[in-house]
Amino acid sequence: MPTVTVDGTAVEIAAGTTILEAAKLADAWVPTLCFDERQAPFGACRVCLVAVEGAPKPLPACTTPCRDGMVIDTHDERSRRVAGAVVELVLSELPQAPAPHTELAQIAERLGVGEPRWPGEVHHGEHDLRHPYLVFQHELCISCGRCVRACDEVQGAFALTATARGFSANVTAGLDSGFEDSACVSCGACADTCPTDAITEMTLLGDGFPPREPYQDDPGRRSRKRLRSNER
Repeated sequence: MPTVTVDGTAVEIAAGTTILEAAKLADAWVPTLCFDERQAPFGACRVCLVAVEGAPKPLPACTTPCRDGMVIDTHDERSRRVAGAVVELVLSELPQAPAPHTELAQIAERLGVGEPRWPGEVHHGEHDLRHPYLVFQHELCISCGRCVRACDEVQGAFALTATARGFSANVTAGLDSGFEDSACVSCGACADTCPTDAITEMTLLGDGFPPREPYQDDPGRRSRKRLRSNER
């Protein structure tokens, strides 16, 4: 049976096992944002980078298959630095800090990422309330694709679609007609997999959808972002 070494621990694996799966067998933590074990590996976010002996650069753990004798370092400084920078860039586009219970907030905390250092435009608040049970807070969408893949691969409803690119990238239901007029069957798979609460159950938000607290480390961050936005 093939064997790999993860952070000094030898692990027997089956053929086709990915580095991420091997890391879990060794009880090693690898951060992920676009990964959901119920879905096919996507490899888009590059937060799951790890070092592999002999490889010239860090490799994505979720999509890289193991080979016999592979030596993996999940604590590699360069890999964690890149992962932290990716998470920081994601946070820099949000209008407020993510809720503490979300995957994004928890990953940022474990990577030691706090107040984003880069001022710039942030997403403006936009709530789609057309579904009877779900709320889509577009400003919290980080385009990880998990909701779209959950709808396609897990439920088979194909109600969600990724739209635009870059800063304008987001997700829409149907032909931008909203959840209620789409093929949505109200299964909740999209809300269950969302790492930011961009899609969440309406009952969890409370009356009036109060905004979460803005970043506290730098009170001038928002004013700088508005200034940059007005200059464009």
